[in-house]
Amino acid sequence: MTTMAGAEERVAAVRGRAMAVAFVLLWCSGYPAAKLAVQHGGPFTLLLWRFLLAAMVFAATAAFARAGWPGWRALGHSAVVGLLSLALSFGGVYEGMRLGVSAGISALFIGAMPLATALFASLAGERLASRQWIGLALGFAGVLLVLQGRFDVSGTSLSGYLSCCVGLVALSLGTLYQKRHSSTIDLRTGLAVQHAVAALAMLPLAWWGEQFRADGSVVYVGALAWIVLVNAVGGFALLFALIRRGAATRVAALFYLVPPVTALMGYAALGERLTPAMLPGFVLVALGIWLGTRRSAVS
Repeated sequence: MTTMAGAEERVAAVRGRAMAVAFVLLWCSGYPAAKLAVQHGGPFTLLLWRFLLAAMVFAATAAFARAGWPGWRALGHSAVVGLLSLALSFGGVYEGMRLGVSAGISALFIGAMPLATALFASLAGERLASRQWIGLALGFAGVLLVLQGRFDVSGTSLSGYLSCCVGLVALSLGTLYQKRHSSTIDLRTGLAVQHAVAALAMLPLAWWGEQFRADGSVVYVGALAWIVLVNAVGGFALLFALIRRGAATRVAALFYLVPPVTALMGYAALGERLTPAMLPGFVLVALGIWLGTRRSAVS
């Protein structure tokens, strides 16, 4: 019996590691796919389709599970989160990629969300521990290393990096808002509402700003299908499965791997430049996020 139980534990551990690897790969793959798609269509049009199709999938999932719909107050909170964490966040990142920011650096900005959230919390009066300030400093130093030699104020890079900064700020504020106004809304229902609101926010930008610009090529449609089905829906499904396995802390740690893995994907799939100085920068950012977000040993 003991041997059988040990074998089952080993199988479960291997399955958990395989799911974690699959999650990181699926999650990171959305950045190169989006970088590819914005070369064949407007970023806001792409996001309109992404949010709309994902909202339909999550709404169908909620309906199939007969998930209850919450009150208007909870729906309002989910709508605000959708505007900040989806519409403004992805809008800034996708526009940045259209302006020339690489997939890896786009992931680096969003990967620094825990550091930015801690900084905004400190500005709101929350006291940060010394290790958190050290984490912020290391993360900032890592970003400088990654961006070394790539920042051209006279070119499109300035607008692109500013757009990614908008995405980072919006995601951080959305995270703080969700933490402060947490509700008991069903996760599937909440995701359906958030994506639907984000799609509505993208509609005027895609309509008036881009005239729904998309060339309809095989590359564009394939990238969009990948972003929706594999990256968004598949990534969230794996995320929820990992959390249900009771590995919330380890799941959070997986996000440290997103920027460097995405940079490697961008190098392999898109031929994006990956200099030796960038790799230590990604390591510093991951170390900074770990220091800035890990729990203190003393409660």
